[in-house]
Amino acid sequence: MTRLGWLLLLAFVLIVGGFFAIVKRERGPSPEIATAERANAPAATTSPTAAPQGGLVIPVSGIRSEQLADSWGDARGDGTRAHHAIDIMAPRGTAVVAAAAGRVEKIFESRDGGHTVYVRRADPAWVDYYAHLDGYAPNLMQGMRIGQGQLIGAVGSTGDADPAAPHLHYEIKRMAVGEQWWQGIEINPYPILAGRPSAR
Repeated sequence: MTRLGWLLLLAFVLIVGGFFAIVKRERGPSPEIATAERANAPAATTSPTAAPQGGLVIPVSGIRSEQLADSWGDARGDGTRAHHAIDIMAPRGTAVVAAAAGRVEKIFESRDGGHTVYVRRADPAWVDYYAHLDGYAPNLMQGMRIGQGQLIGAVGSTGDADPAAPHLHYEIKRMAVGEQWWQGIEINPYPILAGRPSAR
């Protein structure tokens, strides 16, 4: 193909890509996030706190690594299951941000987790799960790309969380090729975010 042919092909791709970007923007929020519009808006985002290791940021604004507690393995459901995440305690409405860049794979209303978001990282072998949210960030939609530190929602106590103890349930899942958002193997986020080993 000649240089002129390549330039024409590139121009065509850019025009078509721009058209689809405009169409996608004009569709508005999906029905799956209608609950978010009824929920309280998240608090204003502050700069996320960088985790000392792992390339992640702590997903609750204003929380430092020394404030984290290792709740991995704690009993849940009256002792019927183990907790495969950490709970990051914070006042209701505190901004929840993306620990890593990725794509919103699923916005889901869960009996136990309440308002939840699954984000598949740029490395598709990892999924971050955010649960018990009080509400979602405005215009958060499945399929959208988000940057590290970008607003996802707000700390809450939806699902089976204690209303008197709002927190973010944060889970990291290692995914095998082809696994979907509900699958994967959970790993303890505490050593990664806190920069020190788990005591468990």
